[in-house]
Amino acid sequence: MQNDASALLFPNFEPFRLHIGDVGIAGVRGGSGPPLLLLHGHPQSHLIWHKVAPALADRFTVIATDLRGYGSSSAPPGKAGFETYSKRTMAQDQVAVMAQLGFDRFALCAHDRGARVAHRLIADHPGRVTRAMLLDIAPTLAMYERTSMAFAAAYWHWFFLIQPAPFPETLINAEPEFYLNKLMGLRHAGLSPFAPEAMAAYTAAMRDPAHVHAMCEDYRAAATIDLDHDRADRADGRRLACPLRVLWGEHGVVARCFEPLSLWQEVASEVSGRAVPCGHYIPEEAPAVLQEEMLGFFC
Repeated sequence: MQNDASALLFPNFEPFRLHIGDVGIAGVRGGSGPPLLLLHGHPQSHLIWHKVAPALADRFTVIATDLRGYGSSSAPPGKAGFETYSKRTMAQDQVAVMAQLGFDRFALCAHDRGARVAHRLIADHPGRVTRAMLLDIAPTLAMYERTSMAFAAAYWHWFFLIQPAPFPETLINAEPEFYLNKLMGLRHAGLSPFAPEAMAAYTAAMRDPAHVHAMCEDYRAAATIDLDHDRADRADGRRLACPLRVLWGEHGVVARCFEPLSLWQEVASEVSGRAVPCGHYIPEEAPAVLQEEMLGFFC
């Protein structure tokens, strides 16, 4: 289902699957020019970029991947300590993918969970990323440390998915499509921004218990080992060095509960950003605005 949707939504892109150790990372590649890596969020896949990727491919070599545990990529079982789905491990996947494709340095645009992977990639691999754009997140550590009742109520899945296995897995596996539709459909724009082919692919992945477990492990890592890594950066005074552009949906929870620009300025040296007229799913809700922003920032 993922491959069928990818062929339909990315008609001029070449699919690939690369092995990073014992994990297969799937994705598509298209266009020519400087390399630009695109990373998606939960509970989606590289398909989120289908509304902007064709235009970007006129200027860039566009690589859009599925994070480990998502889409058509491998979903290895988690281990004690949550290292398997730490953003450090997931970032290393993406560095290795780009190296296998021949790119030691690249631009990076990422949404949601992918943007958390991007944060760690920039921190752990200074010099790899030329410029980065992060969509509708604030730093993970700041969001947990400044959690309010309003945030906890709106981002209920953050606190549901981190519960010990197999509690959330069992409930999701009982009605995977119900979970998916409520998680995505209860936000600002409902389900209308999503192509039917993309939704079918997201649903197919959610019906796989291994991918459901992987997604839960992603969130468990975010509430444990990822916070340790972020706290270590803060204690050592490490800041993100590459130029950073942050965008957030003016109708989203991040805008309502946090001050994303100032929070990114606490952890990065060169930051600009603004709200855009949409909710959380910027690549699918506001593709024209995002495309203009990306061409202005990366070109």
